[in-house]
Amino acid sequence: MLRAAGIGVGDEVIVPAFGNVEVSEAVALAGALPVFADIDLVSYCLDPSAVEAVVTPRTAAVVVVHRFGRPADVARLHRVGQRHGILVLEQGESESPYDEVAQRRQRAAYLDAKLKGVYTPDGGVGHTYQQYVVRVPGNGRPDRDAFARAVRARGVECRVPVKTPVHRLPGFRQCVSLPETERAAAETLALPVEGALTKRDMQRIVSACNALGGLLQPAF
Repeated sequence: MLRAAGIGVGDEVIVPAFGNVEVSEAVALAGALPVFADIDLVSYCLDPSAVEAVVTPRTAAVVVVHRFGRPADVARLHRVGQRHGILVLEQGESESPYDEVAQRRQRAAYLDAKLKGVYTPDGGVGHTYQQYVVRVPGNGRPDRDAFARAVRARGVECRVPVKTPVHRLPGFRQCVSLPETERAAAETLALPVEGALTKRDMQRIVSACNALGGLLQPAF
């Protein structure tokens, strides 16, 4: 898409640093410079206000990545693009069959109602829950990692969705202020929500997470 749009040497392309190093790599392969903007606290997608704040005369495009099955605020991002005459390109996630999405939403609703001590995701319109991502309150990465180890010890698979933001990776390291990106990378944890999970599996997830209440500061 970048090459087809004529983007190359001397151009800047605004991208998220929260995951998807492939997007930054694609920008670099096209000869352009990836410029990182911060994410929205709720959606984990690019924050339109943060995007607008890093637009320069060299900005040629912004690449919007939909995150964890929750769509970005594309309408606002397109308005930013129109104001500054820049392209808005979207990278979608692989789509699951309708039945699978319905099952994921059902399991996500169950977790929303039962989990305690963590911040559950804000569903929003159109969320397909490709991943069910919670925030672990406390002292950032140390508490999140301790929580993850304890949950795994109770037989529940979980994973850190973004271990290192792209702007801290070799080859893309930049000295930029991305507080929400840093916070999300330090606090988020993806819990199982696949359609194949049984009721007993879901109860095990809730039991494992809620048993750790003493490990955490209150989320609410």
